[in-house]
Parts: sequence; C-alpha cells; structure tokens
Amino acid sequence: MINNDILRRLRFVFDYQNAKMIKIFGKVNHEVTQEQLLDMLKKESEEGYQPCNDKTMCLFLDGLIIEKRGLKEGAEIPEPVSQINNNLIFKKLRVALEMREDDIINTLTLAEFNMSKSELGALFRKPGHKHFKECGDQVLRNFLTGLSLKHRGK
Repeated sequence: MINNDILRRLRFVFDYQNAKMIKIFGKVNHEVTQEQLLDMLKKESEEGYQPCNDKTMCLFLDGLIIEKRGLKEGAEIPEPVSQINNNLIFKKLRVALEMREDDIINTLTLAEFNMSKSELGALFRKPGHKHFKECGDQVLRNFLTGLSLKHRGK
C-alpha cells in the first residue's frame, strides 16, 4: 500500500485533526508543518501531492505508539527505519493499539476478511523464519477497513 493512503486511513479511523497528527509526529521529535501534512494527505492526482516516504511513515507509527501507550520508562525514542513494509506497518499498529491475535482476527472479520491464527502469526515472524509470510496489501487494507468499522461504525 502507499504510505500516504495509510496515513489518510489512520487519520479517518481515529478522527484526527491536523494538530493531532502534527502532535503525533512531535512525539518522536519530528517537526511537520501543517502544509507538509496536508500535502501528504492529498491524493496522487491532486496538485501539491507530496509522497510520504518510509522513514516519515515509520516516524508517524512510532509517534502513534507513544501517543497510545506512552514511552516505556528509561526507553528512548526509537530510530526510524529507512525501509518499511506492510509487515512492519501491521506490527507497529498492533503494538500501538495493544491488539492480540483474537482482536486482530475480529477486526479483519468486520471487513469480511477471514484469516486463521497461524496465517496471522506468520505475518509477525522475523523475515528469516521458515514460517514467515509477507503481508500483502489486501490484508493491510482489510485490517484498516476493519479498524474503521470498529472505531467509526458503518
């Protein structure tokens, strides 16, 4: 999925205003102006569209984790990774929302997408693991749709 689309969907799911989104970036000491944010929230076809790179997406997700759960005592703000994939995005959302396997499966079911616990577990394994499975766009898209239905209703 395109990072900008994920950012837009998360904004909708949690009904975040511009100031809240900027505050989330601020949690990881990353300054984003309102203009930059609005440009990242635009669709590709709109004038002024600014792609949200992997590092920026990672910063937002880390900020979301800190916003939702707080920073562990004695822990430092994590360094953003330069390349992010659907598995890492999914994992960071799971951590931020403190979701267990059953919570995720129920959220996916809201979007009429079925997945077993073993299939789900494979998405959260380390890439070198023999049972690791890449998270496709369809899984992440349905998870975000399920979150939207859960938090915003139909």
